[in-house]
Parts: sequence; structure tokens; C-alpha cells
Amino acid sequence: MIREHDTIVLRRDLPALGLERGDVGAVVHVYGDGAAVEVEFVSGAGTTVGVETLELEDVRPLGRDEILHARSIPV
Repeated sequence: MIREHDTIVLRRDLPALGLERGDVGAVVHVYGDGAAVEVEFVSGAGTTVGVETLELEDVRPLGRDEILHARSIPV
């Protein structure tokens, strides 16, 4: 179960936001029965890149044995 403040990983690209599968975000809201979540994606400087409502099949929890990866995005 995904909860507010959990760190998630995108399972698909979100071209409108410039986000790619594997990008990491934070859950800021869980809707109703948990079928959808509001996720915020931020840059390394802490600037919000985008906030998106996503279905659970679009995200997965970040695993404890995973390492984060950095990439540049257009600003």
C-alpha cells in the first residue's frame, strides 16, 4: 500500500512534464481508497518540476535496495 510521503518510482514516461520511467517522486496525497495518488517531482535544487495525479499502475514504491540516479532536465 502506498501512503502519503512515500517515495515512488514512475513506471512510465510523462512527456508533458519531461519525466521518464524510473524518475522518483514523493506522494503528497492519496485519493479515496488508494486507487490514485498525487505525486510531486522536484529537482535537486528543490524546485517543483511537476505535480501529477497518477493511477497505482503508473507508480511503484522505491525499494530499499535501490540507488537513486541523477539526470539533467530542461528548466
